[in-house]
Amino acid sequence: MKFYDCATAPSPRRVRIFLAEKGIELETIQVDLAKGEQFSEEYKAINPLGEVPLLALDDGSTISQVNAICRYLEELYPDIPLHGRNPVERAQVESSNSQIQANGLSAVAEAFRNASPGFKHRAMPGPHDYEQIPQLAERGLLRLDNLFSDLNSHLAASQYIIGDYFSVADITALTTVDFAKWVKKRIPEDCVNLQRWHDQVSGRPSAKA
Repeated sequence: MKFYDCATAPSPRRVRIFLAEKGIELETIQVDLAKGEQFSEEYKAINPLGEVPLLALDDGSTISQVNAICRYLEELYPDIPLHGRNPVERAQVESSNSQIQANGLSAVAEAFRNASPGFKHRAMPGPHDYEQIPQLAERGLLRLDNLFSDLNSHLAASQYIIGDYFSVADITALTTVDFAKWVKKRIPEDCVNLQRWHDQVSGRPSAKA
């Protein structure tokens, strides 16, 4: 297998942390997003979406999107499960991960891509061009404030996103909090539970992946 990565982007980082937690080593190919390599004919031939990450399998097929890649790898490497250890946990992880992705990562991307000059005409990832909408940038920042507050309340009674169990939901939340710095948003001082959690998960070796 080959893993198409970009060391500076938040989405592939989620997969890198996942791989590190499981101790999986894959051949990695860097795609320089800043130089537009994701739009090269060579790369689009294997991923028409023009996005990273991408997992290329030995049979020539490919898997795109973070959640799909991690699900596939979880099936191949079930030891150290990160999607839940039983049916209830798997459902809880799926629910929390989806919510954090929608209300966190997407909110940061909404704020960043709709306000950054470098993304003029490119307000959405993927193969199609979309104009920036400044109001969406403002809304993204508000959504992020609400996410920080909600996570802080949740973590008052929970070590990780799902009880005492580190999962892909924590990986998504960690990436979200760190990605938020791109829009000058940091954990508020009064979010002590969120800060405690962030310090804890940031101290895991995989967080440096």
